[in-house]
Amino acid sequence: MANILVVDDEMGIRELLSEILSDEGHVVEMAENAQQAREMRIAGTPDLVLLDIWMPDTDGVTLLKEWQRDGLLTMPVIMMSGHATIDTAVEATRIGALNFLEKPIALQKLLKAVQQGLSRGQEVARPQPTYFTRPAAPHDASPAPHIAASPVAGSAVMQPAIAPTAAPQTEPQRFNLSFDLPLREARDAFERAYFEHHLAREGGSMTRVAEKTGLERTHLYRKLKQLGVEPSKLGKKNL
Repeated sequence: MANILVVDDEMGIRELLSEILSDEGHVVEMAENAQQAREMRIAGTPDLVLLDIWMPDTDGVTLLKEWQRDGLLTMPVIMMSGHATIDTAVEATRIGALNFLEKPIALQKLLKAVQQGLSRGQEVARPQPTYFTRPAAPHDASPAPHIAASPVAGSAVMQPAIAPTAAPQTEPQRFNLSFDLPLREARDAFERAYFEHHLAREGGSMTRVAEKTGLERTHLYRKLKQLGVEPSKLGKKNL
């Protein structure tokens, strides 16, 4: 789950992007102009920003330059526009934008760009691991701890020599289906249990469920609505 800031002067686009990203488990904040985006950036650093280029007060490229100038461009930024030229997209990338999406934005392109942006942000923010060794006490009579090989050459990590315990076995979920039901009711019951299982297993992520079940997201949404399955509730159960 990531904190994503959506900056766009069109309310419909803000709400649509917010709905899609919220379905993926992210926390979404929205700004309708550059001034609101400035205030939100000062208040905290989002994990990713979706930034529209053409806005009435200050355009997105100018705002991107401000963040770069003031040292606030510390998060991945994806630019969006339906009227930008190639030169504008190149300029935004040169300033520091990670990607550019042309409106209307295709769903798969949006999700792929967001995933890449969050992965890039994690790589930048991830601290390098530090490994410590404890000097051996010459008169320590206690058993020597087990020394595990470290991925860093010439170092070791102290680990207690404790036998590993077996992971608890979870009881597989059973589904009882009555063969006395009419075919349509039986089929709906099976499909409902099938999708609930995958939604719970994937934490409510519609993208991963679509991949697992082999359905397009739009078809999946319609199917879940038809069956009365609520993805958000099932995802929360698995958090």
